Amino acid sequence: MQAQVSTSMKKILLVLNCILLSIGNCGGPLIMRLYFIHGGKKIWFSSWLTTGGWPIIIIPLLIAYFHRRSSTTTTKLFFMKPRLFIYTAVVGLLTGLDDYLYSYGVARLPVSTSALIIATQLAFTAGFAFLLVKQKFTSYSINAVILLTVGAAVLALHTSSDRPKGESNKEYILGFMLTLVAAALYGFVLPLIEWTYIKANQAITYTLVMEIQLVMCFFATLLCTVGMLVNNDFQAIPREAREFELGETNYYVVVVWSAIIWQCFFMGAVGVIFCASSLLSGIIIAVLLPVTEGLAVIFYHEKFGGEKGVALGLSAWGFVSYFYGEIKHSKKKSDETPETEMAADTTVVNDHA
Repeated sequence: MQAQVSTSMKKILLVLNCILLSIGNCGGPLIMRLYFIHGGKKIWFSSWLTTGGWPIIIIPLLIAYFHRRSSTTTTKLFFMKPRLFIYTAVVGLLTGLDDYLYSYGVARLPVSTSALIIATQLAFTAGFAFLLVKQKFTSYSINAVILLTVGAAVLALHTSSDRPKGESNKEYILGFMLTLVAAALYGFVLPLIEWTYIKANQAITYTLVMEIQLVMCFFATLLCTVGMLVNNDFQAIPREAREFELGETNYYVVVVWSAIIWQCFFMGAVGVIFCASSLLSGIIIAVLLPVTEGLAVIFYHEKFGGEKGVALGLSAWGFVSYFYGEIKHSKKKSDETPETEMAADTTVVNDHA
């Protein structure tokens, strides 16, 4: 159940969250890869950083709270009810697992390759959105799913073409497979968040969305913290910082900015779901693929071979197909609305007569 939000405010929030999602989606993989290529080796620590910046959300929540207090003294500090808290905690634990799978993939694959694999997330998001929130499919969205899947298959057939130096074929393939699993899992998480909004049994406001982000990232970080404790990552961080190729100070700069940029991603994702749908959130993540690809080639001088070109072309075709279908559906819906309203008005007139 969503609270009533004005159309203009919802558009503003949608634009804001699209910007946050874009920053996180493009910057997150790049800064994570920067950590690994210059000496970072801790997978659990890297996955911890993707949600470890959750305390940042406390700042806007406190601002919202004191703003409410200025007009009334009886306002709640938190709006989240126990039922929603439990749902969000489960989503957070799944997110923490996904963080680990994704971090492992980024540690083993070039950014351009991992980004193309993550593009298949749209297919999984569409499928789970259909199952969980009854998302309607068209021939265009089905076509997009097929093209994205074929694109990933093309990459899978050329697994050795861009393997980093010193990495075995077995490690590369494992990284490829775990990244694909991460795409599938997050493709499930996005519709699950939308389902959580529907089943929350309370009005969903943007303040509550920020609370959901806070709880979700807290539990994801908690899971990754357990992994770090088991793996003794906390003791290894000072040594890893001293041995970092860019210097000890820059190591901590990378760590801090990684946490901040990934918070932009998660806040943007849950915000877009609130303003629109989980499917749109998945689409934006997928559409930014060429940007991430280009930045990886520019900053890390990654190879962009023929198979990546084919995969990118198929992905672009899939995106265009999906958007074309959405435009046609919106146009059809707007054409049908006046007729529906006219029929309703006629019924009312006849009833009065």
